[in-house]
Amino acid sequence: MSSANNSTQTATSRATPSPLTANGTRMKPTGLIPTNNVTTKDGVTVRARIDPTLTVEDVVRQLCVNLRVTEPSTHFALRDRDTEELVTNDNLRKKIKGKAHLKLANSPAVEAGLIVQKLTLRDEKTLRLSLFSLQKFIREEKFSQEFLNRGGLRELVDVINNVHGNTLAYALTAMQNLMDLDYGWSTLDEAFIFKVVQILSSSTSLINVCRPATAILKKLVEADPMNAPGPIIASSSRSPPVAPPGSVYRYGFQTVYEQMRRVKGSLDTVVGRLASPDTAMAQHSMMLINSLLSHVNDARWEEFITDLERLNVRKAVIRLMSSHVVDDLTSCVLDFQANIVRVTYRKKTTLVEPEVEPSHDAALRYIWENSKIPLEFDTEGQPNKWRKLGFGNEGIMEEFQEVGVLGLDCLVHFVQDDPEFFSKVVLEQLSRPQERRCPIAKASNEIVELLAQHWTIFAPAFSSPGTFQPFFLNFHRVHTLALHFFLRMWNESGSAVDDFSRIVALTRSQIKVVLQQENLKPWHEVEHEFLECEYRAVRDRQMQELEAEDDLLSKVPVRNLKEKLTRESAEFVRQQRIHCLLQGAWFLNGIPTAHTGPIRRPTGQWRFMRLDNGLKYLHYIDSPTKFDVRNGLEDLPERIEIASINQIVTATCASPNIVRDHPDLPGSPPPSPLSFSLLSAGGESLADQIAADQIRWADWTDGLNMLRRDSGHVTSDETAGYIKALTEIGLKIKLLDLSGEKVDIPSGLVAGPPPTNTDFFFSDLL
Repeated sequence: MSSANNSTQTATSRATPSPLTANGTRMKPTGLIPTNNVTTKDGVTVRARIDPTLTVEDVVRQLCVNLRVTEPSTHFALRDRDTEELVTNDNLRKKIKGKAHLKLANSPAVEAGLIVQKLTLRDEKTLRLSLFSLQKFIREEKFSQEFLNRGGLRELVDVINNVHGNTLAYALTAMQNLMDLDYGWSTLDEAFIFKVVQILSSSTSLINVCRPATAILKKLVEADPMNAPGPIIASSSRSPPVAPPGSVYRYGFQTVYEQMRRVKGSLDTVVGRLASPDTAMAQHSMMLINSLLSHVNDARWEEFITDLERLNVRKAVIRLMSSHVVDDLTSCVLDFQANIVRVTYRKKTTLVEPEVEPSHDAALRYIWENSKIPLEFDTEGQPNKWRKLGFGNEGIMEEFQEVGVLGLDCLVHFVQDDPEFFSKVVLEQLSRPQERRCPIAKASNEIVELLAQHWTIFAPAFSSPGTFQPFFLNFHRVHTLALHFFLRMWNESGSAVDDFSRIVALTRSQIKVVLQQENLKPWHEVEHEFLECEYRAVRDRQMQELEAEDDLLSKVPVRNLKEKLTRESAEFVRQQRIHCLLQGAWFLNGIPTAHTGPIRRPTGQWRFMRLDNGLKYLHYIDSPTKFDVRNGLEDLPERIEIASINQIVTATCASPNIVRDHPDLPGSPPPSPLSFSLLSAGGESLADQIAADQIRWADWTDGLNMLRRDSGHVTSDETAGYIKALTEIGLKIKLLDLSGEKVDIPSGLVAGPPPTNTDFFFSDLL
C-alpha cells in the first residue's frame, strides 16, 4: 500500500522484527517515519504513522485494515495507553505531536453495552470491576450518551440501592462523575435522593462511600432552575422558573432539604464531618454546606439557618481555620465566610415583627422576662416596658429598624451569656436618676451597627477580604464583649445621657484596634482588650486618632454614602477583572503539588488563556515558547468550561525551573506564591498556572472567583485595596462639593409628619 493513498502506515521497529498480522504474514516495512506506537487488543505493539488531517474514525478504519482485524472498525476506538483518555477529533493532533502511546480498544458504544450488561448480573467481582471502569469512562461524552441510551442510569441506580462497601463507593463515584454532565440524569427521583441521604447519614458508611454521596447531594442542590444555562426570561409570575422537559436543572435546595429533613440527624452528620481527619471528607462536607447556604429558598431560610446555628457550624469552621489541613480547605472556608456575610446582611435588613413572627415575639419575651422588672404604665396609661431597658420608645419595630433581626439576636445572646448580670445591670440603671441611666438596648443596637461597619456587612457580595475572619464568625460573642466594654466605659467615666455619642465613639475606636489582624490574633487577647483595658488609656488613644481623622466621616449620611460607593467600587473592580480575562494572558505551566488532585501534564512550558465573550469557557493553548496570539479564539484550540471550575485555590504548584535546576530537592518542591489551580468538583486539577507578577495573579484569581454566580470571595489584598481606594477617592470628591459650599451635614434626619389629607400633588422639577 503506498503512502500516497494511505495516511496510516505501520512500520517496523528498530529493535524488533515487524509484528505478525492476523494470517501470520509479516507486514511490509515502509520508508515513512512512524508517529506513534499502537497496542492492539491482543497486546501486540506496532509503530504507525498517523496523518493528523484525518478524523479518528478514518484512522481507526485504516488501522483495522492494515492490521487485518476481522471485526467492523466501528467496534473500536483509540485510547491513550497511559491515561485511558479517549482519542477524539479534538485531541488527535495533540496525541500525535506528543507521540502518545495509543491502544486499540472497544468503542464507547461497545464498552457501554458491555458495562450495562454486567451491571445486571449482580456478581460481586464482575460488578466491582465494571463499576471501576465506569467511573473513568462516564466522563466521556460519547460513552455517557451510549450508556444512557442503553438504560445505564436505571441500572446504576438499582446497583446503588442494593450494594454496600467498596462496591457502593464505586457506584456512587460513577454517579458523581455522570452528574458532571449537564444532561442525562433528570430522571433521578426523590426516592434516589432519600437513599443517598440515608447512605450519607449512616454511621456504618465508609468514608469512601460518604465522599461521593456528599458530592451528589451538592450537585443536586446546585441543579436549581435558577442556575440553568442561558438567559433567565422575565415573567410577571412570582413563582420560581420551571425546568423544561429533560433538563437536569429541576432539583435545587428545596428538593434536597426535604429529603434531609426526613432522615433524622442528616445535617448534624454533615456538620460533624467538618472535623473528619479525612481532608477530602471535610472538604466535601464544607462544599455541601456552602451550596445549601447559597441556594436556600425563602420558605426554609429561617429554619435552615437556625439549624446550622444550633449545630455550631461557625465554631466547627473556626476550628478548621487553625487546623493543619486548612491549606487544602482555604477556598471552601472563604466561601463559607462570604455566605455568612450574606446571612448576616439578610438578618440586619429583616424587620423585627413580633406580631407576625412568633420567633421574634418569643425572643422579646425572653429578654423581658430575664430583666426581672415589673410591668408599669405611664401617666397616660401606656405601658412603660421597653423604655426601661433603654429603648427610645415602645415601638419595637422602629427601635430595631436599622439593625433588624441581627440586633434582636445579638441582644438575646447578650442576655443568654449571663442572665443574672443582665438583670443586675438593668436594675442598677433603673436605680439611677433618669439622666444618668445607660440605655442598654440602644447601646446594643449601636454596637451591632459599629460591627457591621467594621466588617463591611452592607456590601455582602464583595466583603470577604481573602483572609480568615474567625472573630466575624464569632459575631455574637464579639458583640457581647463590646457591650460589656460600653457599659464599663459608661460607668468609669460617670457618663450621662448626653454623653452617649461620646461613648459610642470610644467603642468604635476600641473595636477598630481590637479586631485588627484577626487572622493572627488569639481570642484571649480580644477578651482581655475588651474587658481589662482602662478608660484613660482608651480615651488618650482616641484623642490621638481624632487629630488625624475628620469627624465628618462618622455622621450617618456620610456612612450611608460610603456604603453606596463601596458597592459601586466593587462592581467597577469586578468588571475590570473580567476585562483582563477577556484580553487573555500568558502563564507558566506549573508542577502541581499533591493536594491538587490528579496531574494533567501540559504539552508546553507556557499557556495562553483567554475568556470567551459569553463568559462560559476559558480557551487556551500550550506552547514551548510565547508567541503573538491573535484576537478571538482561533489560536486557542483547547477550552475549560467555567461551570466545571469548582474552586480557585492559590499557592498550589511549583515552577518547573526549580524542579529542573534542583532535581535533588527532598520532598515536594515549594509552591510559588504566584501560582493557582482550577479544581473541578471531584478535586481534579483543570489547570495549574504561575502568573508573571502579583498584579496578573490578582487579576485572574479574583476575576475567576467573581465569575461565579455568588461572586465568590476576594482572594488578593490588591483587589480589596483597589475597592477601598476607589471608595475613599469617591467619598472625598463627593464631600468636596459639600465642604466647598460649607454645607452642614446633620448627624441624622427626622421625617416630618405625614400630610393631613390627600389634597396635594408633586410638582415637576425642571
